[in-house]
Amino acid sequence: MEKVDKLDKKILGILSTNARMPFKDVAAECGVSRAAVHQRVQHLIDNGVITGSGFYVNPKSLGYTTCTYVGINLERGSMYKEVVSRLLCIPEIVECHFTTGSYTMLLKLYARDNEQLMDLLNNKLQTIPGVVSTETLISLEQSIKREITIQPDEV
Repeated sequence: MEKVDKLDKKILGILSTNARMPFKDVAAECGVSRAAVHQRVQHLIDNGVITGSGFYVNPKSLGYTTCTYVGINLERGSMYKEVVSRLLCIPEIVECHFTTGSYTMLLKLYARDNEQLMDLLNNKLQTIPGVVSTETLISLEQSIKREITIQPDEV
């Protein structure tokens, strides 16, 4: 990955707090032209520094009241990609990580209620070939959600 300079970090810092800010306002804050900001942002996208933008939807507003983390142990770690391809078919799963430690994989998913959660665990996750065991952790409250802090003076 390409090195990110001070101006890139300043642009990233501004856009990470408000991705909808017009480039002319970002340019004014950075002391450069709107075209320069546009070129920088496009370059950051092309190089995988910026990986997306969009709106965050509160899952509760759609009826998903239960946020759950599920640790999964696989028969063999080499089965990870096969299992991931099956997990992609379960829309309630919003994150999947290949991990070290107690689990082979760690999932984050949302369920409408405990009944749906039980169905997801018993009839979807635990029936995937290679899944040996699962451990479920229900989130009671999300206290922090943020992006990594960008320090423009660190280059």
